[in-house]
Amino acid sequence: MTLLEADRQSMFHPFTALATHEDVGPQRVFSSGRGSTLVDINGERYLDALAGLWCVNVGYGNEQMADAISAQVKKLSFYHSFAGMAVEPSVELAQRLVQMAPGNMSKVFFGNSGSDSNDTLVKIVWYYNNALDRPLKKKIISRWRGYHGVTVLSGGLTGLTNLHTGFDLPLEQIKHVRPPHRLWEKEEGATDREFAQTLAQELEDFIIAEGPDTVAAFIAEPIQAAGGVIVPPDQYFPLIQKVLEKYDILMIADEVVTGFGRTGEMFASPRFGITPDLMTVAKGITSAYVPLSASLVSEKVWNVISAESEKHGVFGHGYTYSAHPVATAAALMNLDIIQEQDLVRGNKNKGEYLRTAVSQAFDDLPFVAQTRGYGLLAAVEFADTDSGLKPFNPSHKFGVRVARRSMEKGVITRALPAADTVAFSPPFVVTQEEIDVMVSTVRAAFLEVSEEIRQSPAL
Repeated sequence: MTLLEADRQSMFHPFTALATHEDVGPQRVFSSGRGSTLVDINGERYLDALAGLWCVNVGYGNEQMADAISAQVKKLSFYHSFAGMAVEPSVELAQRLVQMAPGNMSKVFFGNSGSDSNDTLVKIVWYYNNALDRPLKKKIISRWRGYHGVTVLSGGLTGLTNLHTGFDLPLEQIKHVRPPHRLWEKEEGATDREFAQTLAQELEDFIIAEGPDTVAAFIAEPIQAAGGVIVPPDQYFPLIQKVLEKYDILMIADEVVTGFGRTGEMFASPRFGITPDLMTVAKGITSAYVPLSASLVSEKVWNVISAESEKHGVFGHGYTYSAHPVATAAALMNLDIIQEQDLVRGNKNKGEYLRTAVSQAFDDLPFVAQTRGYGLLAAVEFADTDSGLKPFNPSHKFGVRVARRSMEKGVITRALPAADTVAFSPPFVVTQEEIDVMVSTVRAAFLEVSEEIRQSPAL
């Protein structure tokens, strides 16, 4: 039996059309990778313009990472962190994260993915408000197009309806408001400041309508990644933060994609005016070499839940693999590489080069509604520009077709789920020459799909 057939018969793939996959099998089976390049089992090479899923920041096949992981496996492959037990790399990493994170962070809770990290933080928010004798203050406000995970709770936080359909999500405590997406949400003629003020006022009106004594937290990515690489106006988060402070609502910053340098800063929250009470990190914490997430808790929140635990006893939450020594050792080496190679500062220059390349390649083309980005993140959104500006008929699957055609040509990008948008989020080690190939290849794929769309019966 071939690997393709074994996959078709046995693998249950995430975010995959299940019946179609059972018929045709996987798109590709990869066997190796180095830097920004992947190789499949047929020997075909691909430039990865999305760093896996926004996460392989130091690139594939880094030998320092391999050595650090191997050394930790040989030294101590596992021990748990229940009942106050600890292992060396996890303690070192927790201290390092507290010292480098924005806001007045006090403690770090380790998990395995961004999804479970956001789950953890919401449970902490509920525990916190119970401790303060506020049993009704439990609602969490998220944003449409936000991505916060796929567990029962975090899947509801995610503001993408395809993650809700068929799963009875979101839970009733989860609410959503509009995102700061200028293309579709901003009124014509409005300035960025006016747009931000409108969204902040809508949030305040929503909180008042729900009842301020029922709203516990607001969760947001500094830049909405899977939702479309949506970069907010500079005024947006400072105005949002004022509303939250007014009604004693906690701010959860989801830095799963933006944390550890992708925006040209170690964390994006300070740049966008966010002062988090709680923060989620994952993906780039290990450059995806080993699964790991971290939920960072501010001193303000920690002091309350620590005192409350005197009443309840043992804090009843955790995972077998929380603070796994191999994962935390990988994270320590990953952070060393990022800092020693000055990759964060390098992303400012590479990011500017990427966004300029994307803009020059796409801005003046029909069917391109907008190019945008920040740091080493960029996106192109497609729409029917022949009729003013309106979304394509979903049946055309414009973005999906562009991504598939790009892969056929040797570049991996991703069609984002909320609209016809393809994203660029390459490894930090990407070269300018590789960026040129990525952008030009996706442009060529786009031009082919555009012509096919024009020849179809109707847009």
